[in-house]
Amino acid sequence: MNVLVIGGHGKVARLLHPLLAQRSHAVTAVIRNPEHAADVERDGATPLVADVEALDPAGLTDLVRGYDAVVWSAGAGGGSPERTYAVDRDAAIRSIDAAEAAGVQRYVMVSYFGAGPDHGVPQGDPFFAYAEAKSAADQRLQESALGWTLVRPSALTDDAPTGSIETPRTGADKSSVARADVAHVVADVLDRPATAGHVIEFNSGSTPIAEELDALAPTAGQ
Repeated sequence: MNVLVIGGHGKVARLLHPLLAQRSHAVTAVIRNPEHAADVERDGATPLVADVEALDPAGLTDLVRGYDAVVWSAGAGGGSPERTYAVDRDAAIRSIDAAEAAGVQRYVMVSYFGAGPDHGVPQGDPFFAYAEAKSAADQRLQESALGWTLVRPSALTDDAPTGSIETPRTGADKSSVARADVAHVVADVLDRPATAGHVIEFNSGSTPIAEELDALAPTAGQ
């Protein structure tokens, strides 16, 4: 599979690249800063310098054209509300529009546990802009014709990977999860077409990732 990872120098993305490369996927990492090219090359990805915040719809369509799958792992990183909306909502939505226009088959969005119109974050909370932005982007993705999957981890940590998670199916509520396990979930989702059309909320747990995903989205014949 030819995979384009937007936000290719982010912490989750840099853990994802080697996993995809090990599975013989061709990985292209979209980065804003050309000085990060060597980092993603070491991760097993091909760097592509582009600013998705600045690209117009035509430019984004050209960016995603020819890929089998797009992974959105970009974010404003807690900047101003204006930039949060510009990246996490507007650029993300334009990338979804672009993927539809370019005929991309799969789109995986890294979101967060609890996103949605009922996210419950009060307007005065510093997290409000991010919650609103992600919820709008997630909704647009769910309304799209793409083979989409929403990956919604709990609070991210830099702990060592466990290879196991829990979802609401196994009693999960908002907690935390290692970024390395998030990367593993994204990689496994891309290898499981049956996860298209699913929202996967999760945190650290005791069920192997593959087992949990297969329970949530059984493949034909299971």
